[in-house]
Amino acid sequence: MMRVNLEEVVVPSKDIELLILGSKSETNRLLILQAMHSGITLSNSAHCDDSQAMTEALRLGTGLIDIGHAGTAMRFLTAYFAGQSGASVVLTGSERMQNRPIGVLVDALRSIGADINYQGKEGYPPLLIKGKTLDKNAVEISGRISSQYLTALMLLGTKLKNGLIIKVIEGLTSLPYLKMTKSLIERVGGHVELSATRIVVHSLTSVGPREIAIDSDWSSASYWYSFVALSAESKIRLGDYSLKSIQGDSDVARIYEMLGVSTIYQPDQRSVELMKTAQHKVDHLELDLSGTPDLAQTIAVTCAGLGISCHLTGLHTLKIKETDRLLALKQELEKFGAQVDITDDAMQLKAQGGLVAHDQIETYDDHRMAMAFAPLVQKMSLSINEAQVVTKSYPEFWQDLSRAGVKMTFEN
Repeated sequence: MMRVNLEEVVVPSKDIELLILGSKSETNRLLILQAMHSGITLSNSAHCDDSQAMTEALRLGTGLIDIGHAGTAMRFLTAYFAGQSGASVVLTGSERMQNRPIGVLVDALRSIGADINYQGKEGYPPLLIKGKTLDKNAVEISGRISSQYLTALMLLGTKLKNGLIIKVIEGLTSLPYLKMTKSLIERVGGHVELSATRIVVHSLTSVGPREIAIDSDWSSASYWYSFVALSAESKIRLGDYSLKSIQGDSDVARIYEMLGVSTIYQPDQRSVELMKTAQHKVDHLELDLSGTPDLAQTIAVTCAGLGISCHLTGLHTLKIKETDRLLALKQELEKFGAQVDITDDAMQLKAQGGLVAHDQIETYDDHRMAMAFAPLVQKMSLSINEAQVVTKSYPEFWQDLSRAGVKMTFEN
């Protein structure tokens, strides 16, 4: 276990420029599309653990495939291999992955003819998948549990001879991620009709040479918004970002405007500049994050650091992530003296004068726990256990934090 000790900000974080690499979410979707359809090349791809796990799994294509903690890879690859005629794989992962449910997706795939069997606990990985040609073109699935289940089916639908009609029941969650999937399919020449109750994916017969530039990751940018918000005075430039992002987490710019951070787009340089312009403009933040649940941890920690209250809803998907993120947030914030209440899909943080200094943060094998708490170094020194977990989505995070003026040491 590697621990990072964040001691202090030794240099004012002004005029810092950081290059954030491509979105993990965009990269993983495009890697599946690239594997199914010839002619697609990618630039500015993510090179984090999750995307590397996806790349390696697609390269192997057979036998035992262990994707570690990569939940996105597990879901997308389950659908991908189910439609790969002649493929035979056992898809497995870490101990935590083997306790993350996948039955809803497996049932949907089986209903269109997929040959998938559980190798352990019913409804959970590992999965024995024998790929075959899938001829049925209609499926029904709950849209409430995870948008990744629907995305897995949407990507598969581009390869099926007659496309795929997905009937969505129980509503949609994380709609921006489905819009991202639709946009990327259409960028490679496909066509998708998306509504709250039905998704129609047309078969993609030919792509032709097409290069796709992947936008930098807005989820990774969120930690820098928090860093600036918690500072007395900061200005940080982040690239490579376009003005019109298809990532739902780009909403972080609007949210942090209320927390005293302005966003200046610089289209000619494909970058955004974050600047501390004021103290927070609100004393209480009320947000529905059903479309952007990956921002929840970062926002909650920022509010705690600023001493303001927040009520965050739409968080039901957080319980089946790398850890139960709601419970993990509650446990770690309370170590600083914060008062936190959680339900199955919401958390409420009460306002307080200031945080009590606390020595060590546990990450629970969750990359976002490590990066969400790190900006608190603007308020106090702290240590974060399992610092290596950031490689799951943002391998350069600690180096970038050092470039932003944070003094830190590592120990095993």
